[in-house]
Amino acid sequence: MNLSITVQSLFIGLLFSFLLYLYSKNQRSIKKPTIHGLKSYPVIGHLPHFIRNSHRILDWTTEILLQSPTHTMGLSTIGSISGIFTANPANVEHMLKLNSINYPKGEKAISIMEDFLGHGLFNSDDEDWKWQRKTASYEFNKKSMRHFVVETVHWEISNRLLPILNQAAEKGVKIDLQDVVERFAFDNICRVVFGEDPACLTEEGFSGTSSIKDFLAALSDAQDFSAARLLVPFENVWRIKKFLNIGTEKRLKKALSIVHGYTMNIIRSRMMKGMELDGREDMLSRFASNKDHNEVMLRDVVTNFLIAGRETTSAALTWVLWLVSTRPDIERKILDEIKFVRTSNSIASETFNFDDLRDMNYLHATITESMRLYPVVPLEKVSCKEDDVMPDGTVVGKGWFVWYSAYAMGRLEDIWGKDCMELKPERWLDENGVFKPESPFRYPVFHAGPRMCLGKEMAYIQMKSIVACVLERFQIRVLGKDGIPEYLLSFTLKMKDGLPVQLTKRED
Repeated sequence: MNLSITVQSLFIGLLFSFLLYLYSKNQRSIKKPTIHGLKSYPVIGHLPHFIRNSHRILDWTTEILLQSPTHTMGLSTIGSISGIFTANPANVEHMLKLNSINYPKGEKAISIMEDFLGHGLFNSDDEDWKWQRKTASYEFNKKSMRHFVVETVHWEISNRLLPILNQAAEKGVKIDLQDVVERFAFDNICRVVFGEDPACLTEEGFSGTSSIKDFLAALSDAQDFSAARLLVPFENVWRIKKFLNIGTEKRLKKALSIVHGYTMNIIRSRMMKGMELDGREDMLSRFASNKDHNEVMLRDVVTNFLIAGRETTSAALTWVLWLVSTRPDIERKILDEIKFVRTSNSIASETFNFDDLRDMNYLHATITESMRLYPVVPLEKVSCKEDDVMPDGTVVGKGWFVWYSAYAMGRLEDIWGKDCMELKPERWLDENGVFKPESPFRYPVFHAGPRMCLGKEMAYIQMKSIVACVLERFQIRVLGKDGIPEYLLSFTLKMKDGLPVQLTKRED
């Protein structure tokens, strides 16, 4: 009994000494993050606020950013972990363009995602990032790649998507549109990245191939568990769990073995055939042509593109289709535009080509407006390389993280006016009804600066094609989604419990 008390006393003493050390270290720090409306506690800083709002980080930070005079807030937790959240356009431009060299991903952020994304394009800095960006940029800007994407999308819509939706409408059965567009996006990105067709949008391909189902489930788990690391207030908790192989880290390890095993099998299969580079348009072939490539590098490249192509497009489409279903007036304007373009361009096919889609300005504006309110990547994180001062006067210390919130920026009256919470496609159109873009630093949905999303055009091709073809043929009645649907915050902003709908064929 006495030994137990002694051990407990020793543990409490060591813990107190450790906390005292952290407190004194924190006090010695000259720089403190700028705080707005948050009480800071000795030693533990804002940790209680963080824990209390951990289930609603996105909305909690948005509420504070909207109230802050500069739309910036600071956050510090135990161990002198300091950082900044901002929704200030000037700050975003400063980080992503004017002083981007001082705001890389950073070693800490890269290490958090390294198990999953390795040193792929979206989780790298310096030379690793430069050569991948250069290769990808060259390929995405080629006309042949654009035509390949358009043809792939058209084929998938005509031969798989529309037959599935037709069947659901004829039978009057419920269907989860989020699941459908996720599988659509996965088929498409696999053909673009691998040059392979998993056919998971077909009943036979998805139900009959357990490896595809296992891979998609593992991919979702890997994203969720990896993203959860970013929001843990104690930096090394996930590292300890990983070392002990317990909890979410144990599940992440299992998911990663499936994800990496799947991509490696395809890479090795292609390498045995000499990669078949001649005439191939997929990204794997292009990156493999680099003489310095190896299996792990190719795996990282492929994994990064799979995440970008599958998750972002499907998440955005889900919110667009839900929002339009709540606004018959907007739906009617989209239908009128589709009818006008089909008639003017004498379109007889089921789908629309690139020029047809380009003429659909109102549809483009509706999708853009939807992503303003529900950005695919609502929060993005960078690190501060050297001490800096933001344009709004906020001091940022070396080694601090900086989050910029596209979600909060889409809700700023300063940018969008008092009707900022209203879905209003017209805000994106000029007096002639032609789409007019906004500064990416005020609308960082596709990021901005040197890291601007390369797949932006490809994403719009997919989204406009799907929305146009689906709305033209079907009326959508959303089931069980009264009010604003709940979301799941992972790598992307997904809709919780999917988007269950019932489809009815349009009589005209």
